[in-house]
Amino acid sequence: MKKTYYLFNPGRMSRKDNTLKFIPVDEDGIEGTPKYIPVEGVSDLFCFGSLDANSALYNFLGKAGIAVHFFDYYEHYTGSFAPKEYLLAGKMQIEQTKRYIDKKKRMEIARKFVSGAAFNMGKNLRYYINRDRPNLAPTLEVIESFGNLIADTSAIDELMGIEGNIRQTYYSTFDSIITSDFQMDNRSKRPPKNEINALISFGNMLCYTLCLSQIYHTQLNPTISFLHEPGYRRYSLALDVAEIFKPLLVDRIIFRLLNKKELQAKDFDHQINSCVLKESGRKTFVRIWEERINETFKHPVLKRNVSYKHLIKLECYKLTKHILGMEEYKPFKARW
Repeated sequence: MKKTYYLFNPGRMSRKDNTLKFIPVDEDGIEGTPKYIPVEGVSDLFCFGSLDANSALYNFLGKAGIAVHFFDYYEHYTGSFAPKEYLLAGKMQIEQTKRYIDKKKRMEIARKFVSGAAFNMGKNLRYYINRDRPNLAPTLEVIESFGNLIADTSAIDELMGIEGNIRQTYYSTFDSIITSDFQMDNRSKRPPKNEINALISFGNMLCYTLCLSQIYHTQLNPTISFLHEPGYRRYSLALDVAEIFKPLLVDRIIFRLLNKKELQAKDFDHQINSCVLKESGRKTFVRIWEERINETFKHPVLKRNVSYKHLIKLECYKLTKHILGMEEYKPFKARW
C-alpha cells in the first residue's frame, strides 16, 4: 500500500532510478543524513519547509502520479504540484458544472455537506455527554436547532451563515472537552493565537489535502464546488468534502492528543499574536493522523472493513453518482 511521506525540514530532493533522495539542510546550510524513498511506495509528499528540486524531478513525479503539497512556516497550505488529471472525464465535468450553475441543484448538494458536518459534530458531543460532560447537552440542543434550519435555506450565503453558527457553537465546547491546561477561547486563524487553534488549523489542512488527494483519484473536478465558492487557485471541492470529516478526524485527534497529554507546551512556538506547532508537535500530530486515517472499521453498507482514508474516496464516488443522476447523495454520518 502506498504511503504519504512528510518532509519537516528544508532540503534538496533528487531522483536516482526509482528512488527519491531527500537531503535535509539546516539554517546554516549544513546537510543532514540523506533519506531514500522508493517511488513505488509513495502516494503524496507533504513539505513543511522549502524544497529544492528541478523540473526533471517534477516530470518524474508527475509520471509516477505523486502529488506534492506545500505549507509555509505558519502551517498554511500554499499549494500543490498535482500530476495530470488522468481520470477527468468530459461528461462528468459537464454534469458537475450544470449542478453548480443550477441554483436549486447546487443547494441540494450544499445542504448535504452542512447537514453531514453538523451531525458528526453532534456525534462528538454526544460521546462526551454520555460519559462525564452532561453540561454539554444544552449546547448540543442549540446545534440541533440550527441544523433544523438547513432544509429551508434557499441561498448559499444563508446556508454558510448557519454552518458558521453551528461551528462557532461547537467550538465553544472545546474548553469543556479538553482537560489539559490549554484554552481555546475563540476560533482564530491566519495566524492562530493559541495552542488549540494551532492544532485545528494544522489538522484542517491535513484533512483538506487528504480530501484533495482522494478527489484526484475520481472523475470529479476539484475546482467545481457547491458549498464553498469556486475561486482562483484553490480546490474548493476539497473544502466541501472536508467539512464532513473534520469532526471525525481532526477534532477527535485533538481531544486525544491534549487529554492524554501527548502534546505539551514545549511542542508549540509562541510569537507575537501567533502560535504554531514546533517540529516535534507536527511529528506527533502526523503520527496519530496516519494511525487514524488508516484505521479500519466495518462499513455499514459495504459490510466489509474500510479505512477512513478510503472512506473519503467512497464519499467522492457517492457524489459522482449523484451528479450523474444515478443515486441520491447522502453524506457520511458516523454511528460511533
